[in-house]
Amino acid sequence: MKAALAILGGLGLIVIAACGLSEPDNKASSATTNAAAAPTAADADRFVAEVNAFRLDNAARLAAAYWVAQTYISEDAQLLAAQATEEQLAYESAKAEEAKRFNNTQGLSPQTTRALTLIKLGPTMPAPSDPAQREELAKLAAKMEANYGSGQWCRPNADGQEECLKLQAIEKIIDNVEFKNTPADIEAAWNAWHLTSRPIRQDYQRFAELMNQGARELGFKDTGELWRGGYDMAPDAFDLEVERLWGQVKPLYELLHCTVRDKLNQKYGDDVVPENGLIPAHLLGNMWAQQWSNLYALVEPYPGQSDLDVSSALRVQRDNEYTKLRAAFKGRPGPVDLAELERKADAAQAQNMTRIAEDFYVSLGFPKLPDSFWKNSLLVQPRDRDVVCHASAWDMNLKGDVRIKQCIEPTEEQLTTIHHELGHIYYYLSYNSLPPIFQSGAHDGFHEAIGDTITLSLTPDHLKKIGLVSNVQVNDKATINTQMKLALDKIVFLPWGKLVDQWRWKVFSGAITPEQYNAGWWALREQYQGVSPPNTRSEADFDPGAKYHIPGNTPYTRYFLSFILQFQFQKALCDASGFKGPLHECDTYGNAEAGKRFIEMLRLGASQPWPDTLEKLTGTRSMDASAITEYFAPLIAHLKQQNEGRSCGWSAATAP
Repeated sequence: MKAALAILGGLGLIVIAACGLSEPDNKASSATTNAAAAPTAADADRFVAEVNAFRLDNAARLAAAYWVAQTYISEDAQLLAAQATEEQLAYESAKAEEAKRFNNTQGLSPQTTRALTLIKLGPTMPAPSDPAQREELAKLAAKMEANYGSGQWCRPNADGQEECLKLQAIEKIIDNVEFKNTPADIEAAWNAWHLTSRPIRQDYQRFAELMNQGARELGFKDTGELWRGGYDMAPDAFDLEVERLWGQVKPLYELLHCTVRDKLNQKYGDDVVPENGLIPAHLLGNMWAQQWSNLYALVEPYPGQSDLDVSSALRVQRDNEYTKLRAAFKGRPGPVDLAELERKADAAQAQNMTRIAEDFYVSLGFPKLPDSFWKNSLLVQPRDRDVVCHASAWDMNLKGDVRIKQCIEPTEEQLTTIHHELGHIYYYLSYNSLPPIFQSGAHDGFHEAIGDTITLSLTPDHLKKIGLVSNVQVNDKATINTQMKLALDKIVFLPWGKLVDQWRWKVFSGAITPEQYNAGWWALREQYQGVSPPNTRSEADFDPGAKYHIPGNTPYTRYFLSFILQFQFQKALCDASGFKGPLHECDTYGNAEAGKRFIEMLRLGASQPWPDTLEKLTGTRSMDASAITEYFAPLIAHLKQQNEGRSCGWSAATAP
């Protein structure tokens, strides 16, 4: 799952215009305000205008520091990013405090009231007012980010020479797409990457302490309460809302867990995968066991019904590009020439895949991407330096300088990710006309859901039209196959999407102490995902830090919400398009009415509470997972039948 970038920054450090909030405790501030001259509505308007001006005037400068820190990892880049972060934190925290002056001001316009509410939440990295502590927080953030981006596994290769693998190469061992790697090989790769996060364990403890201090200065109990305050409801009410949504989708996840565990048990035996209970996390085809689509060949319900191997088609396209470049080369290429031809083929295919995604958005009425996007984006991993390959979308200046950073490879997962990242890009472009304070999603889950909604239209028929699959059959068995593959991505993600912030909220509140960081992490993974670590873990480990969003300080519940919302959005778009068939067959490509409705919603940004924005597209004011059960109705019936007689479910340790 990929990160949405903050409004001004590429480090995922600060979400400046986080949306819809509950009010912090402002009693002390109100008392101070009453002792001074009461500010007027005009004063409030000027204050909001000043904040908007600062963001617009400084966006490009600050974002450039973050961009360099992720695309040219070095101590110098860390310093620039830390200084930019410190400056931004100081400004945003000060303005969040200053906005409390207007708590009792009468006659405020709705727009100013909304802007003040957003400003008072502050950044997602709340900073202490003490300059030394704020500097410390910024340096810790840059250090942890750089540690993640530079992580590697060095080991002897077949020739006895040391080779160092970056995350993408390590992931290929764990993905195990062809099922050639042994459980021991996969466990070694899993261990290697998780060792890279050990050095930041103490850093994260101090990082959380400093953020909590900043959150308390803003009037919140802790950073978790501040984060949960950004949803136009009280933090406690938001907790209940997330639990309600999880309750709607949990039964489908449990059906998938039961089926996958059975297939893995058959493949590896009881000694590796128990017939009942928890699944070893490293064997699920993903470094974090967050999505299991790489297991599709193992669990495919009806082999041979449809050709769903998009990755093979993309690799063929890339290889054809290389063949053309090689044929056009004059003379006999040397090793350096061949390496350069490989790089050019990779770059050409990365751009081709990005244009496939762009074409879908353009078909709905969105504009073509600006020339600056193609000039400034990082689409392939450089050969000469470390970069943070974790995919992300950037709005550099709040005025249209948009770009993505992604080390694209010719796989279906990467193609899906490009569609996801362009969802952020088109959201940025859609609300660029709004004041900077409102240049954000209706809530952060909206931002993550836009591109994923588009991917729901990448049906087998659509993939055939664009030449990425050939053998598309239309029958009940083919439908079950397609839905199984998608569910291994979309449904399997949901418990992971929920638990990452469950862990952080408990860390912030003190329910999980530093002495329990790793034990608390695995207790939650057992509880929600039904998975176990591949070997005994200890408090010397810091397994949460092996996931980008922990050192990157990106709130994660947004992704859980987005996986709910994308089906809700898709149903609304399909209804608007006039589609009458089963929801899982709907493809909105080229439908002007669906595009019009989508664009109208995106243009609203964070200018109003999210229920108002949701209602504009869907006609409802509540997030709801019923579209998921409608979409996957054929698969649900199939899994219930397949799991008859099996002992499903698992027992988990009690979370702190």
